[in-house]
Amino acid sequence: MLIGLTGTPGTGKTSVSRLLEKRRGWKVIYLNDLIKEEHLYTEIDEERNAVVADIELIRSRLTGIINEMEKESTNGIVILESHLAHHITDIAIVLRAYPPELKKRLEMRGYSEEKIKENAEAEAIDLILAEAFEWCDRVYEVNTTGRTAEETAGDVERIIDHLLSGKEEELQEYTPGSLDWIDSVP
Repeated sequence: MLIGLTGTPGTGKTSVSRLLEKRRGWKVIYLNDLIKEEHLYTEIDEERNAVVADIELIRSRLTGIINEMEKESTNGIVILESHLAHHITDIAIVLRAYPPELKKRLEMRGYSEEKIKENAEAEAIDLILAEAFEWCDRVYEVNTTGRTAEETAGDVERIIDHLLSGKEEELQEYTPGSLDWIDSVP
């Protein structure tokens, strides 16, 4: 089962993924690293200090990788970790963070003021959540605000365990739409 762990940069995707690998033995594909290492992009956006991902090339490359990883993983779980994961998976878990807290996290990473503002605004308008609804069959939302990576990983584990056991009806607390941060960014 391929699950996208997605969200705006700074919401905790990488930290949570590392914990899930360690605690559960689930395989994780760190998509942003793969894109850069294997040149799965169409161009480099110098102004934004980013690459423009080639989604079709990425899908093609992931097919073999995912099939092998599903065989090796506990319960056949493969997590695709990236702010782009929801463009590729049918199931997305979107990590969210209150924009003022997200700003602090990105400042600690040394992001430029422009990039911090762009990401905080994207989070405030639910950009990745909206995209996940457009691309995925099932979408779940986890608030990481004021929480540790361990606590958030516990939520992600709960979602995946319920998906595996067919008890999706017990996941109402992760139903998207409860977070409204539109007024948090001037």
